[in-house]
Amino acid sequence: MHIRGQLLSAGIGCALVLAAISTAQEPAHTWDYGTSHGPSHWGDLSPEFAPCSHGHHQSPIDIRNPQKADLPPLQFDYKPSPLHIIDNGHTIMINYAPGSSLTIGGKRYELKQFHFHRPSEETIDGKGFAMTIHLVHTDAQGKLAVVAVLLQQGDNNPLVHELWDHLPTEKEKEGHLNNIQIDVDALLPSDRGYYTFDGSLTTPPCTEDVTWYVLKHPVTVTAAEIEQFSKIYRNDARPTQPLYDRVVLESR
Repeated sequence: MHIRGQLLSAGIGCALVLAAISTAQEPAHTWDYGTSHGPSHWGDLSPEFAPCSHGHHQSPIDIRNPQKADLPPLQFDYKPSPLHIIDNGHTIMINYAPGSSLTIGGKRYELKQFHFHRPSEETIDGKGFAMTIHLVHTDAQGKLAVVAVLLQQGDNNPLVHELWDHLPTEKEKEGHLNNIQIDVDALLPSDRGYYTFDGSLTTPPCTEDVTWYVLKHPVTVTAAEIEQFSKIYRNDARPTQPLYDRVVLESR
């Protein structure tokens, strides 16, 4: 999940202002997914990144043995937005126009941005997926709620296809394509059942106190769409983290 500094500056991708979100964070690329500055070393790269090594509510996780519960529905109120897209050096991120929201149990979170990971960061019973989308939201107090949409290989995804047609040619330069309207609602599965747990940003500084909602039913992208992203980011996924004392709840 990327956000932090670019979050706010670009319409907020859930970021520094919010204490960060997951995929577009530090302006100086002090971390990556490689060997020397990759996930196993993030906690050593900066004191601010200490939660990456020492936190006990870290994301992503492998979802196993969730407890069924009577959870409130996820009420999405997403509206079209001009396409503001950026390759921030860690992922492809789309900053979303104000006015789209997620409401859970009467609490409203505004959608700030969404971005992609390959392969999926979340796994279910050890099973990974081709990619995942993280939709980053924040409430009025700055608390983050992230919805994860799993992507598996299959039929064409028209919105992903549209995004890939307008991939930035330069890194860290946001494209403002105001003549192109996108609707992120098209990325959601028809069945909105979900898993939920307390977690963190999945990129440095790995800030905790993030509420996660992982949709149970994946949506599809084609092999060509997966490969196109892979040419830019073949692996931008943090490995799963220990669950410790957390409980994962599953909607009925």
